[in-house]
Amino acid sequence: MRFATGEPNPKRNRIMATQQINIPDIGDFDSVEVIEVLVAEGDVVAVDDSLVTLESDKATMEIPSPVSGKVTKVTVKVGDSVAEGDYILDIEADDAAAEEAPKEAPKADAKKEEPAKKAPKAEKTAPAPQETKAPAPNVPSVPKPVNAQSMGAAYHASPSVRAFARKLGVDLNAVTGTGPKGRIQQNDVEAMIKSVMQGSTAASGQPQGGAGIPSVPEIDFSQFGETETVELGRIKKISGKFLQTSWLNVPHVTQFDESDITEMDAFRKSMKAQAEKVGVKLTPLVFVMKAVVKALQEFPNFNASLSPDGQSIIKKHYYNIGVAVDTPNGLVVPVVRDVDQKGIFDLSKDLMELSAKARDGKLTPADMSGGCFTISSLGGIGGTQFTPIVNAPEVAIMGLSKARMQPVWNGAEFEPRLVMPFSVSYDHRVIDGAEGVRFTTTVGQYLTDLRQLIL
Repeated sequence: MRFATGEPNPKRNRIMATQQINIPDIGDFDSVEVIEVLVAEGDVVAVDDSLVTLESDKATMEIPSPVSGKVTKVTVKVGDSVAEGDYILDIEADDAAAEEAPKEAPKADAKKEEPAKKAPKAEKTAPAPQETKAPAPNVPSVPKPVNAQSMGAAYHASPSVRAFARKLGVDLNAVTGTGPKGRIQQNDVEAMIKSVMQGSTAASGQPQGGAGIPSVPEIDFSQFGETETVELGRIKKISGKFLQTSWLNVPHVTQFDESDITEMDAFRKSMKAQAEKVGVKLTPLVFVMKAVVKALQEFPNFNASLSPDGQSIIKKHYYNIGVAVDTPNGLVVPVVRDVDQKGIFDLSKDLMELSAKARDGKLTPADMSGGCFTISSLGGIGGTQFTPIVNAPEVAIMGLSKARMQPVWNGAEFEPRLVMPFSVSYDHRVIDGAEGVRFTTTVGQYLTDLRQLIL
């Protein structure tokens, strides 16, 4: 079709607006790693198409496109660390696309000069390996507490503090920051040097005086036969550090018990058809969650965390239960919120949705934060008893094992009953043994007779 002279061509005069795309809210993480860049310059994307994939502690998340259009510039690459508000790419969107996402344009305009301002942010991650190689013959490395920084960030320090540390040959990975959000300050570097000069740490980085933990000796296993080295997945690397930190810092006590769940299981099966009508699968775990919350209300020390100085406990008046989920990439713990306010069908729906997100690697930081108490269920796999590790800063965790039919004496004869073994590990600084036994006994009673949950 031809256009008359002077007649505007609608396609030729369509306004093309370049929008800068920034990282949206990613929770409480200061920095997360880019593990995939899913678009390249010249690609055409639609609204909600994935642009990049980020990986934080135990979870991956894809950043969707807020507009449709053509990618004209990509400023990040695999391995970069980004934070909320960071500029990652440009999309040339037409006027229609711009109108579909009016909220994004102001954010892009406000950050128009952000690439130049954000340039120092790359220094947080890229130069870090070079800094750690600085010779430090008189300043040994000290293992840094895993929880000193948000996962995904090696450390946080201003340029002046970095320069100060380089001048003295201090590895900032070995310094614990006391500033906001774990930021390393100059006095933290000075304190670390002072502690080394006073001999509080040995050259190996371990405390002196017998308090250090000896390392496992290195052995060349190939001398005994053929071997293969396979690197651990990122999730296992991160969770392994947390588990080790919790095991070393929390004095664990594990209480073992069992519960007769014959009536509970019969009730669950009787509700199967009704559950299917609303599209959920009713599992024993939802009944355990309700029983645990009822017990937490009676024993508030289990629904608490120890203060950083160890001198008080922080009692929580909400009931969010973490549920350990086995995935192909490792163990993750999504959190079901407000369990005390939900029925078994609602809890079943939440569990199904979170489990699906966990298996697909789609859990967000919000899905995995705010837990008060964790349940790890191995009942579907097998086993009799196990000792779960407390998911600090929580103070207790429950482990469920496989229920089995057993002969139980009822006072006159033996009768077959479905008995489920379980265990509860707890922080002995917060919970003493007598309270631990009362808690497990109470949970067992609620599971045996669900009617007590409504009293």
